[in-house]
Amino acid sequence: MATDKADDVVLRELAAAGIEFVVVGGTAAVLQGAPVFTEDLDIVHRRTPENVERLLAWLVARGAYHRYDLSNRKLPPTREQLLGTGQLNFETTLGKIDTLCELGPGEGYEQILGDAIDIGGIPVLGLERLIAVKARANRPKDRATLPVLIATLDERSRRSR
Repeated sequence: MATDKADDVVLRELAAAGIEFVVVGGTAAVLQGAPVFTEDLDIVHRRTPENVERLLAWLVARGAYHRYDLSNRKLPPTREQLLGTGQLNFETTLGKIDTLCELGPGEGYEQILGDAIDIGGIPVLGLERLIAVKARANRPKDRATLPVLIATLDERSRRSR
């Protein structure tokens, strides 16, 4: 994979632990050859009780805590949060990982898995869907990244002809 070593370790560990997830966000772009920078690893995890238990155990074993808690209480993740619908931003001993319950309303693991591609045994959200997600988010950092993602997709399409 073409991510930094910490992300490679995290992705391999998550997969080895039997956790069902799809890589999204900047890391998904990097894994598909986009020359972008990202500060964290974003995943959408499957929200079944069994999968959430595996993910929770993995997070707790790596000292995960909510990194945006302004009181800096180092609150650990909970089963209820991981079964919910929000985005959870954690710091771990291996770096930052954001677990997204959904990309948007009705866009959980099951709904996006069909748009994922396999990269080294890891499901990664395809560029086409990633571009649509970034365009919809319409945040400044996403708008800045869109031309790079589109150019990467165009280049990949040219090479496959």
